Amino acid sequence: MKLSEMREKTADELQEAIVEWKKQLLESRLKLSTHKLEDTASISKIKRLIAKAKTVITEKGKENA
Repeated sequence: MKLSEMREKTADELQEAIVEWKKQLLESRLKLSTHKLEDTASISKIKRLIAKAKTVITEKGKENA
């Protein structure tokens, strides 16, 4: 998901997306520990998505205040 797409979503939708990404992150970490994860870069990509979403939520909070 691109940053522009994130900015179009509401804060609640972003929170739900963060929960899903955290689940994916946990699954990826478990696969990594069992040596079944082929794309190790996916862990950093998911972490960046979560960080971007949190940043957009903070921006939306500042706009409303």
